[in-house]
Amino acid sequence: MARVKLDLPEELPFSSEVPIRISDINYGGHLGHDAILPLIHEARIKFLEHFGYSEMDIEGVVFLMADAVIIYKSQAYHGQILKIDIGVRDFTRSACDFIYRLSNNETGTEIALVKTGMVFWDYRAEKTARVPEGFKAKFSIG
Repeated sequence: MARVKLDLPEELPFSSEVPIRISDINYGGHLGHDAILPLIHEARIKFLEHFGYSEMDIEGVVFLMADAVIIYKSQAYHGQILKIDIGVRDFTRSACDFIYRLSNNETGTEIALVKTGMVFWDYRAEKTARVPEGFKAKFSIG
């Protein structure tokens, strides 16, 4: 089986701490695969707020998740605090990728690497929208 790979930079511009709730635990007693997307969603909201945005207003448009890749590295358990580092890269006309590194806040053990492809959307026109220039400028390198 071919494995998906994600190469994340060492440093990402934002970190958030998110606790693992009992509802995030599966029957095996560890963090369930279905809990990863809600956890990164929580961190992404904090990320947007930190940079002056909300999910419903990114310079007049919103974004929708188009795809997700999750690479599991190790287990995590109820009561642990996840450190979720977040960055943005790979801009196109109307999309970008959010990248996330989830690690145990206490030990630094990497739990998962995640990428979500986000498409900017204009609900009034019911079509894709250009990536807002101010948003892109905050995260473009070089």
